[in-house]
Amino acid sequence: MSESKDIVAKKLMDAFSRFHRLNLNRSPIEEVRFSELSVLYCLKHKVPADSEGIKVSEISSFLNVTSPTVTQLINSLEKNELVERSIDKKDRRAVQIRLTPKGEKTIQEAINVFIESFHGLVDFLGEKESLQLAELLTQVYNYYNQIAV
Repeated sequence: MSESKDIVAKKLMDAFSRFHRLNLNRSPIEEVRFSELSVLYCLKHKVPADSEGIKVSEISSFLNVTSPTVTQLINSLEKNELVERSIDKKDRRAVQIRLTPKGEKTIQEAINVFIESFHGLVDFLGEKESLQLAELLTQVYNYYNQIAV
């Protein structure tokens, strides 16, 4: 391996390390953890407005985490009145999860904060560089997704 390739690889590692230290996966909503926001976001985008909700297993599949993990998050969200459970009318053994009005307001507030943050980044970098960054990050994702076994 060439010395210059080592230098470039180290610079990439340092850059990724700095991003990790930024803790960008912290929640913009003080009372709601980032993992809980993921559930709220899933519910906002996967549950039709006229629906009773979706099952824990569907949330689990979408977020790529275990059902017990989702259940713990749902318990916390329900305690804070951000989601509600209801019995599935077609299968009384199943439970449906959906956002409450408070949950809808909370996730929309978080989305707005995230959008504003990225607007600031576009203002800082400019549109051209922002698009280049998005394309490069997509390539990085695809690379690591491809080599993941």
